[in-house]
Amino acid sequence: MRERIKRFIREFAKDYRVRNETATDWREPLVAFAGADDSLFQKLREVVSETHDLPTDLLRGAETVISYFIPFRKETVLSNVGKKSCSLEWAVSYVETNNLIAALNESLSDMLNESGFESVVLPPTHNFDEKRLVSDWSHKHVAFIAGLGTFGMHHMLISQKGCCGRLGSLITTAKISPTERPKTEFCLYRHDGSCRKCVENCVFGSLKTDSFDRHRCYEVCLSNAELHSKLGLADVCGKCVCVVPCSYRNPVKQHRTC
Repeated sequence: MRERIKRFIREFAKDYRVRNETATDWREPLVAFAGADDSLFQKLREVVSETHDLPTDLLRGAETVISYFIPFRKETVLSNVGKKSCSLEWAVSYVETNNLIAALNESLSDMLNESGFESVVLPPTHNFDEKRLVSDWSHKHVAFIAGLGTFGMHHMLISQKGCCGRLGSLITTAKISPTERPKTEFCLYRHDGSCRKCVENCVFGSLKTDSFDRHRCYEVCLSNAELHSKLGLADVCGKCVCVVPCSYRNPVKQHRTC
């Protein structure tokens, strides 16, 4: 079942663009798995948000959380360099990838159901408290627990294919062996203090070396949503993650091989 799920996610994402004639193209997704009883889920509730759901809160008999990362292509990332507002291409990719994740989760749930397993579909985004700006199910924290990567200074998850893309997840009663979590940091700053490029990219002052103003960041995202309102809800910015060492890959791994 483990390899079947990986193959399903990768093939669905590959075919989605052709079937839906999207403007966005994607690199091959990364997939990882976490045990629903992993102690880090409880720690996430205690440390990040007391309202964060546990897998078993959402699905009785939950055994596994499937997490995946759909990385953007380089052209999408480059489009978002310069200017204070996010690029049209970046906004389009955000909306289209959210649609891809929603469709993928529904189809994956159907496949699991046909195989005799229950599942719960999680929305790709907009499942957060708009006052506190805290999610009741954080895809990036779930991805960390599942072993997809580690957090960067920009508070985004850095995977082996970088941080520019979108995360999705799904809970199921299928029991699948968990993915081993990385033993080293993927962020160059957290690895050896050699990079602060994401902080330099945030011209709004939301991201600093020792702090992150999530409310100021969200204000910027809402201004972009207004600018690109014809696309749907594009409350996104992405300046901090575009054209930095971790945009497309794990830079620490690259750093070590140089």
